Amino acid sequence: MSIKKEKNLSKVHSVSQPAIHDKRIGIVTAEWNKEITHALRDACVETLIKNNIKKTDIIHANAPGSFELPFVAKQLINRGTDAVICLGCIIQGETRHFDFIADATANGIMNVGILTNTPVIFGVLTTNTMEQALARAGGKHGNKGVEAAMTCLKMLEIE
Repeated sequence: MSIKKEKNLSKVHSVSQPAIHDKRIGIVTAEWNKEITHALRDACVETLIKNNIKKTDIIHANAPGSFELPFVAKQLINRGTDAVICLGCIIQGETRHFDFIADATANGIMNVGILTNTPVIFGVLTTNTMEQALARAGGKHGNKGVEAAMTCLKMLEIE
């Protein structure tokens, strides 16, 4: 039996609109690998707006890199956002630096959500190559920014 792999990984199911009315959503975008992270951010914003989040209810912030995403996410929560989407891109290099940054970023994002009881979404690509990142930032595998936005909206439905 052969399992068909989907090429577009960003196919997601819709959410019920009333549950996400008047929510303030923060988006923290890492500046490192900005060609990728800005594509993630743009798709994320477009998806939120298509799902009835007002442009004025989307709060933008930047972080120098993915490692700093959790700190900035917590700052946005302290300023009253109902959820935060963290967008970054960590590409494997020749050293173990990738492993430390990816692990710390994932744990930091998770911990901010748990400590603040606020949805904090992991929209960080962790790829081996720039080509893999491009494929997931609007290329043949869709855009992880769309997935992050839809995950955020679904988490807001749970509250």
